[in-house]
Amino acid sequence: MTNNKKGILLVNLGSPKSTDVNDVKNYLDEFLMDEKVIDYRWIFRALLVQGIILKTRPKKSAEAYKTVWTDEGSPLIVISKNLQKELQKLVDVPVGLGMRYAEPSIKTGIQELVDQGITNITLFPLYPQYAMSTTETVIDKAEEVRKKFFPDININYVEPFYDREIYINSLAESIKEKLPADFDLLQFSYHGVPERHIYKTDPTKTCNMNNCCSKEDNPSHQFCYRHQCYKVTELVCQKLGIPKEKALVTFQSRLGKDKWMEPYTDATLEGLGKKGIKKLAIVCPAFVSDCLETLEEISEEGKEIFLHGGGERFDYIPCLNEKESWVKVVKTLCEEKLNDFYFH
Repeated sequence: MTNNKKGILLVNLGSPKSTDVNDVKNYLDEFLMDEKVIDYRWIFRALLVQGIILKTRPKKSAEAYKTVWTDEGSPLIVISKNLQKELQKLVDVPVGLGMRYAEPSIKTGIQELVDQGITNITLFPLYPQYAMSTTETVIDKAEEVRKKFFPDININYVEPFYDREIYINSLAESIKEKLPADFDLLQFSYHGVPERHIYKTDPTKTCNMNNCCSKEDNPSHQFCYRHQCYKVTELVCQKLGIPKEKALVTFQSRLGKDKWMEPYTDATLEGLGKKGIKKLAIVCPAFVSDCLETLEEISEEGKEIFLHGGGERFDYIPCLNEKESWVKVVKTLCEEKLNDFYFH
């Protein structure tokens, strides 16, 4: 291979093309039929998703998307494109963008780089913590696309960065900017996953959710989404000097009747007012870009639940989005991997 030209591909979750019910349905079909998201055998997954969920959910989701949609389109896509543009200003290699679901797809993102002569791609899954339904499915899809369409290119991957000091500094700084001085509680709401996913993604078989997340070190920690969520919270609170009793971890966005990680965000919000929490600040560090799950589920629905339950003030703290310090984090993490390329 004579041409070793390098490039970067940022990959985020994705979004429907529009708020039209059919576009939302197509997006949800691709998303929920991913075996890394709903990990049932194909026939049972199809019965659940195409036989039940897609009969009713697209209409409801389309209405939710309408409340956050912008003139430019989906917030997640707009923010991701802005991040791409800001990163491109700081690096001297081409920066592409792909989504795990819908367009621009991972294949589209790779193709655009290949068309510029790129043969070595550093792919950055935009998820701080490792999970089967985020980081793992992005890597699986990228490898599938590479083998099928681009067998001559090399791809390496930016690892989860939940405990990297540069990331924690950026996140802590963004929280500090929006955190009221007189808050009663800072709630860290992470996207939930079924409990079985935690065990399923642990090749070390040393995970025990009853006691290992809080251990200083355990072989499963590099694969354990739950541990990594708690670690982000711990490191941010240390950085900001927030005592343990003023911080809380919860998990949002569960689906179906399986056991998901607890405590649940919505149920927690419901009861905080009765416990004397009147001034709540909430942040969603499983996401780096504001999207339906943060803008509608937390900033709108969550606020309503909290105030209805006796709370008095609700402050949603935005994601990192395209903040300058965050763009610099992305640059640093990508450049580390660009320098890492080796050839077989």
